[in-house]
Amino acid sequence: MADIKKELEKRILVIDGAMGTMIQRYKLQEEDYRGERFKDWHLDVKGNNDLLCITQPQIITAIHKEYLQAGADIIETNTFSSTTIAMADYEMQAFAYELNVAAAKCARQAIEEFNASTPKFIAGAIGPLNKTLSLSPDVNNPGFRALTFDEAVAAYYEQIKGLVDGGVDLILIETIFDTLNAKAAIYAFKKYFRDTKTAELPVMISGTITDASGRTLSGQTLEAFYISVSHAKPLSIGLNCALGAAEMRPHIEELAQIASCYTSAYPNAGLPNAMGEYDEEPHQTAHFIEDWAKEGFVNIVGGCCGTTPPHIKHIADAVKNIAPRKLPELEVAL
Repeated sequence: MADIKKELEKRILVIDGAMGTMIQRYKLQEEDYRGERFKDWHLDVKGNNDLLCITQPQIITAIHKEYLQAGADIIETNTFSSTTIAMADYEMQAFAYELNVAAAKCARQAIEEFNASTPKFIAGAIGPLNKTLSLSPDVNNPGFRALTFDEAVAAYYEQIKGLVDGGVDLILIETIFDTLNAKAAIYAFKKYFRDTKTAELPVMISGTITDASGRTLSGQTLEAFYISVSHAKPLSIGLNCALGAAEMRPHIEELAQIASCYTSAYPNAGLPNAMGEYDEEPHQTAHFIEDWAKEGFVNIVGGCCGTTPPHIKHIADAVKNIAPRKLPELEVAL
């Protein structure tokens, strides 16, 4: 496998766009999600997009290929919710490991069929969970937690095992709104490679600034978030989701100034309209990201909610001739 660090030294890498947005275009029905294997499942499963890696793998592989054709260097596995904790909504906890293996194989098949002239990488996507370790879901009991740290670690550990067994090239802990959840994922990541006595894969970490205050949902500033996860020695730290590129700019500028590792940013296609849809056109998103690149803020760019292959193509074209952000030279204490 190519060394992603060497590629990052040469150019700005492009990560793919939204998976959910693309799946919606297929207008799948309940029976499509179920497939033959789950045709008699006792709960509705429509909306469980990760399940499609098992029941409709050809669709997931086709979406990956669209992003590769658009110019993506890194494609994310369709595993945002592939943990026992998130799958409990469908009572499908038993399939969490299999979902991750299947998703990695869909991505690998896409790369093999695409036959790229430049290195392509699979990022095993790890979402933030649908339960939080830092906040209580009960307004009348602020000390209550729906999840323990050990439970989160166990769920993430199984997901990481599935992704690695499926053949991903790196791990992406993304859309972090609660840093304690991210710490559980980091702990599980470190523990997995320690237990298996194998070399760690590179890990990307991407947080979510939820509003104009510049804080995560659990209340951390961007600098506090960076300090909280930097012990993981990640390949990159970045931002994704919640904001469009226009709103994300000051935060990615700040991150570029403080991060000692590579930086990543993949914003939404603007802010959602009254119907919850994203209206920002590909050339608009690309224009903002081109500005970031010219200012030396970024090493990895792409799109999140609402972005599509045309968005990624415009972004890839916009940054292809711009030098990547240089890593700061670390001061050596005398």
